[in-house]
Amino acid sequence: MKVVKKFLFISTLAVSSLLSITALAADEAAIREKLTDMLGLEVDTFADSPVPGLVQVSTNRGLFYISDNGEFLLQARVFNIDENMRNETEVALSSLRLAGVKELASSAITFKAKEEKHVIDIFTDITCGYCRKLHNEIGELNDNGITVRYLAFPRAGLNSETYQDMVSVWCAANPQKALTDAKAGEEVASASCKNKVAEQYRLGQKLGVNGTPNIILPDGSLVPGYQPAELLVQALNQAG
Repeated sequence: MKVVKKFLFISTLAVSSLLSITALAADEAAIREKLTDMLGLEVDTFADSPVPGLVQVSTNRGLFYISDNGEFLLQARVFNIDENMRNETEVALSSLRLAGVKELASSAITFKAKEEKHVIDIFTDITCGYCRKLHNEIGELNDNGITVRYLAFPRAGLNSETYQDMVSVWCAANPQKALTDAKAGEEVASASCKNKVAEQYRLGQKLGVNGTPNIILPDGSLVPGYQPAELLVQALNQAG
């Protein structure tokens, strides 16, 4: 009799778990459809939220939280009071950033340090004044062991002349030189090839990049705007 009861309990538990998973999948499908149809958002992933009743949603336009019934959408920062005000949203975003830049690392224009200590990823635009200012310090970064991987983020969008010029830069015979020349204000020679400039731009949008330069550090944290090479070197060395 005990064996039968144990079997029935296990069977009931398995059925209950299956129904919960099925219900969750159905809820996610409904939420995905609602966000796409009503708001034009493309959902990448769902994840548990640190806040009960909310689901974390990664989309092509950034990270959001949505109520588990799909009624309320929040764009917010979640802080964990019991964990010394840990920014739970930033923790999630850091993981997304690192995964995203890793996936596109092979398509970045890389300025590699001879004695590499750190690798940073920078969303850049060839027409951006502060991007040009930062690029003028690329030698100082490399000399201090910092490899720079550039990802394209044409601020005017994918239908712009800047986008076409950045495709030409990425497709040049020597992309490093082409990027340096373009940031020096020289005319960009037209070139075409199979490239991931659009994918890099969309990744930036997904990660909340809305300007350039935006720097992703090795821990996944985001530094918006220009930072002098000296300060970047100091911060990276202190972080280890």
